[in-house]
Amino acid sequence: MRFEKWQGTGNHHVVVERDNLPRPMDADWARRLCEPHFGVGADGVLEVSWDAGHPRMTVWNADGSIAENCGNGIRIVARYLAGRGHLPDDGIVLTGEQTTRVDVRGDGTVAVHMGRASFPAGERRETLAGGGETLAFVEVSMGNPHAVIEVAAGEDPETALYEHGARVEGDPRFAERVNAEFVRVDAPDHATVWVWERGVGPTMACGTGACAVAAALVRTRAGVSPMTISLPGGDLTIAVDDDLNVVMTGPAERVYRGELDDGATPPP
Repeated sequence: MRFEKWQGTGNHHVVVERDNLPRPMDADWARRLCEPHFGVGADGVLEVSWDAGHPRMTVWNADGSIAENCGNGIRIVARYLAGRGHLPDDGIVLTGEQTTRVDVRGDGTVAVHMGRASFPAGERRETLAGGGETLAFVEVSMGNPHAVIEVAAGEDPETALYEHGARVEGDPRFAERVNAEFVRVDAPDHATVWVWERGVGPTMACGTGACAVAAALVRTRAGVSPMTISLPGGDLTIAVDDDLNVVMTGPAERVYRGELDDGATPPP
């Protein structure tokens, strides 16, 4: 099976085309591809298919679950398609229930119109107390769920991620689990963020997470748009307008091409 390995700000994915698969993608196969010892090793699988003349991206997490959206993934798929001359003139890529417009630029970056951020519980801080230290967070939806948690000035968001990430993801209030962003505000237009991704764990970057952080800071913290979100894998630029429409700009690059032996041993 042919595949390509891509990364967007360190968030690494296996890209496959549905028409080239020897059998339908499923949760077990996605887990196998993402497992680093028995498979390729990745945060997820991006499965490209076609729907009424437009490309569709299906995002498989490393645990075999399907994500509604993936900001880094859609930049990767946009460049993957553009390199083959298959990106439609209107720049539309379908993902989950969303229609997303992308603009592939000559410098290797991709601007993605991510849609409108929303606040399911309102533009206010909630608290999460079960199982340890009480955490204040803002719930944001970018088509997928996020809990944006600001750490105190001078505190390390990486430390907070490893202390609290797993329990935030699995808190019972989130029926489908949640992505958790641990945020240090460095300036009105800059924040440092570590992300615990639902179904994956700590990752180098999360595009929808960066968008959720920027939307939360603009609405609840007098943040300034456009905003630079610094993640372990690099920086993303996020613009948020008055109606909470979000545009994310960042890089995506191919790491290598490969072919997986259909007879390879599956992970235990």
